[in-house]
Amino acid sequence: MKLIQRRTAVAALGVAAAGLFAGHASAQQTVTLRLHQFLPPQAVIPARAIIPWAQKIEADSGGRIKVQLFHAMQMGGSPPQLFDQARDGVADITWTVLGYTPGRFNKAEVFELPFMSGPAEASSRAFHEYVETFAADEFRSVKLLAAHTHGPGLFHTKNPVTGLESLRGMKIRGGSRIINNMLTKLGATPVGMPVPAVTEALSKGVIDGTTIPWEVTPALKVTELVKNHTTFAGTTGLYTQTFAFSMNRNAYDRLPADLKKVIDDNSGVELAAMFGRAMDEGDKVGLDIAQKAKNNIVALDVAETQRWRRTASAVETDWVNEMKGKNIDGAKLAAEARALIAKHTK
Repeated sequence: MKLIQRRTAVAALGVAAAGLFAGHASAQQTVTLRLHQFLPPQAVIPARAIIPWAQKIEADSGGRIKVQLFHAMQMGGSPPQLFDQARDGVADITWTVLGYTPGRFNKAEVFELPFMSGPAEASSRAFHEYVETFAADEFRSVKLLAAHTHGPGLFHTKNPVTGLESLRGMKIRGGSRIINNMLTKLGATPVGMPVPAVTEALSKGVIDGTTIPWEVTPALKVTELVKNHTTFAGTTGLYTQTFAFSMNRNAYDRLPADLKKVIDDNSGVELAAMFGRAMDEGDKVGLDIAQKAKNNIVALDVAETQRWRRTASAVETDWVNEMKGKNIDGAKLAAEARALIAKHTK
């Protein structure tokens, strides 16, 4: 009887040890996360934000998280599909422009309104906080890692834009429905397209110019294709666009607790600020390239900028009225957005 008891005890210890070993093995598992985005790796955000973030995730996890990078839509699909690729698990993580899926991120759109925000780091801090506070429901289908903006938006055109009148009739690329409405109000003919299509559209004459921030001009060779750039007085740009860095919820939920913490520690408002800083640094580089190329940089004065502000204000009126029909208080959200931008602007 004692022999049987001893054997049973030894067997029980073996099962327990096997369980402990399995638990240890599980805790030490490695995970590969596929990250998909639409720009080439040398562009500002991949080079200065996404790739450094992936490297930090790998380092902080002791090599247990591997981030497999797919640039320039290498996994297939188009930029407007990227958010859903994260939602559906086609990719584990994606970075994309929210304005590529019009009518979907209604509350987040407020940051796209004309002359809303300026430098990207402060604006990105404000936007991430705004999303968490006022628009979290629009991102509940994913694990949102960061929401951010680019810096001041401006014109890059074949013929110079020296005032409102000179813009009229120009075919100008816009990156979202809000921006396209703004272009219409300003007298241009908007042509909607994702930013990777801009280079070919300019070279083939499909468009006369584009709205983008300085930071993306080198990757798209814009300063080679057009020689005129129009900026506005003050710290705010003509417009901005918003971005989401998102993770598939199941991919996050499957991680052990310690690896979830690695993701959590590298997410949120500080990550949004890092994306914004990269944008601001990229703006300086893009401007410097245009200046060294001796391109024509038109700086509209305060009086002319005010004319643009007054004309473009109709875009906000349109948006507020549209939001009323969706039971969203757009005027309140615009006020909250401006308050957060002021809070984060030093």
